[in-house]
Amino acid sequence: MNHRSSLHMRPTKVETYSGYKADEYPKRFWVGDRELEVMDVEDRWFDPAFSYFRVFTNDAGRYILRRQIESDCWEYARIH
Repeated sequence: MNHRSSLHMRPTKVETYSGYKADEYPKRFWVGDRELEVMDVEDRWFDPAFSYFRVFTNDAGRYILRRQIESDCWEYARIH
């Protein structure tokens, strides 16, 4: 499924885990003033400009998180 072309992405702040490399995967992010914890990274993919993560969160939601590599800006969209 191609979520990239049909989603309305919104800016967000993301806290990431940095292990072997910086910003390896998202741990939590904010929707307005609500903090959501990432329970599972279900999928991830990359293209030259972005890193994408499909995550399952503690509110039982699924989201796409997108990080623009050059600017290090994050966006999200709820998918379920």
